[in-house]
Amino acid sequence: MLASKYQSLNEPTDRERAKAERREALLREATRLFALNGYAGVSLEDLGAACGISGPAVYRHFAGKQAVLIALLVDMSKDIYAGGCAATEAGGTPLEILSRLVDFHTDFSLSRPDILQVQDRDLKSLPKAELALVRKLQNSYIGLWTTELAKLHPSGSKQSHRFRAHAVFGLLNSTAHSAHSPRTKKSGLKPLLSNMALAALTSPVV
Repeated sequence: MLASKYQSLNEPTDRERAKAERREALLREATRLFALNGYAGVSLEDLGAACGISGPAVYRHFAGKQAVLIALLVDMSKDIYAGGCAATEAGGTPLEILSRLVDFHTDFSLSRPDILQVQDRDLKSLPKAELALVRKLQNSYIGLWTTELAKLHPSGSKQSHRFRAHAVFGLLNSTAHSAHSPRTKKSGLKPLLSNMALAALTSPVV
């Protein structure tokens, strides 16, 4: 009985759940609007209207528009790094680990192209401290790839391993600009991208 009482005290109230849901809705709409119009082209009034609330009501969830951008890009970087860590911690040969990293990154790129567009265009709008954090997370993520590339291509240089990783990121992240196009056929896109990425990662060192 006592355990049940403590459990109920730790559970979020209806008001807390509603607030969390509204915050998530604001982040989803911010991602969509920033991708369409750019960070500078979206006001808090625009964001509030997209969620059915007033501009000032957004302040109940975020300190301002920049705080929304911080939440989007910092959380994205944390999510990507966590996904990369999960792919590497599963173990296996360098090729098996790289294949999982490609699979994870391809899924992320295809499922969240809007946030990739926001990062590509508006990363430099972050405050200095948050920009440094995102850069640190990105470098750590790249390090997961280059560690396995060094094992796969022991005669290659650190520079060449990093170049390969960035080249694959460019390939996979380009889907942010094409995945929504009505001219892009979605069926078969993931295996095509994955095979192209693995070909770039495994090509011999010359």
